[in-house]
Amino acid sequence: MKKIALAAAFAVAATSAFAGNPAPAVMEAPVVMAEEAASASSSGSNLIMPAILLVLIAAAAGKK
Repeated sequence: MKKIALAAAFAVAATSAFAGNPAPAVMEAPVVMAEEAASASSSGSNLIMPAILLVLIAAAAGKK
């Protein structure tokens, strides 16, 4: 009888330990900040390089 009571106690402890599933882990999406200053400076540098190249070509053509 003692073994049956002990087995019943273990069964109750085991079922209460595994009762109910925990909620799945939910991660919030990371917030990505758009850098507007970087896009403005890159468009400015896109205009500077061709201007420098035109000046260098004009200087090279003028030395002939």
